[in-house]
Amino acid sequence: MKLYFTPGACPLAANIALHEAGVPFDLVKVDLATKKLEDGSDFNAVNPKGYVPALRLDSGEVLTENAAILQYIADRNPGAKLLPASGLERYEAIGWLAFVNAEIHKAFSPLFGHGIDDAVKAFGRANAIKRLSYVNDALGSKKYLTGDQFTVADAYLFVILNWGAHVGIDIGQWPNLKRLQSTVGARPNVVAALKAEGLIH
Repeated sequence: MKLYFTPGACPLAANIALHEAGVPFDLVKVDLATKKLEDGSDFNAVNPKGYVPALRLDSGEVLTENAAILQYIADRNPGAKLLPASGLERYEAIGWLAFVNAEIHKAFSPLFGHGIDDAVKAFGRANAIKRLSYVNDALGSKKYLTGDQFTVADAYLFVILNWGAHVGIDIGQWPNLKRLQSTVGARPNVVAALKAEGLIH
């Protein structure tokens, strides 16, 4: 498998999940400004949508969209328990995954954009703060979003919490989120994924 990524961007969640699942893969770096890979080839030929992540399977097929990729990875190794196998618990975890993807990630997106109107950025910031406050309250004293078991939803949330430092949102104002960020960040496979992307040494 090949995971197409840009360091620190949302594919880091898939990188973490692949490490946690023990699935062999290669990282392929994408320059999102030029849409080029390190060998000079066109990333649009891999993913015509023009953004990461993309996961090329050993069969040659390509999956896109973080929420779908994370579920696919989780199902490659059920023993890693990155998603519950069945029942209401599975759908609860997928619900969190969808919320992180659609509500929190998308609120942060305009904060990274160059040339984006200040009013749009202000709306995104207010939305991000509102959503993070909700998650902080919902998390309460739980170790992870769904309880004691780490899931792909936690991996995705961890990545976005790390973005706070880059856009001037202090995650420390939400003690439960800060605790989750620290807990996830200390996992050996998360450390390995961060090192693989050159984010820590």
